[in-house]
Amino acid sequence: MTETTLRQRPAAVTLTAAAEARVTDLMAKAPEGAIGVKLSTPRRGCSGLAYSVDYVTEEAKFDEKIETPGGTFYIDGPSVLYLVGSTMDWVEDDFTAGFVFTNPNAKGACGCGESFMV
Repeated sequence: MTETTLRQRPAAVTLTAAAEARVTDLMAKAPEGAIGVKLSTPRRGCSGLAYSVDYVTEEAKFDEKIETPGGTFYIDGPSVLYLVGSTMDWVEDDFTAGFVFTNPNAKGACGCGESFMV
């Protein structure tokens, strides 16, 4: 009998070191009851979908879970299909600070960069 070894599935989204550091910072300031930070893609904006990062207080059944050094990062189950292969970064400059996504599934984005389409 041959033993089967299961290969760990890669995460749908890769977090850069800066994004992981930001998750750590967010979890250090998290409201009571927060168990992690969650990425979702709600329908909004002129192109259809937007990126949303929020605190989460309970784990949903189909959420993808990524353990980072500073806390748990979740990806909304229905959003995974739109995000597979993406990279999430945290970028700060003199005028703005925010998460930036490189998403190979996005076929277009609105002019202001707030939403995307697949």
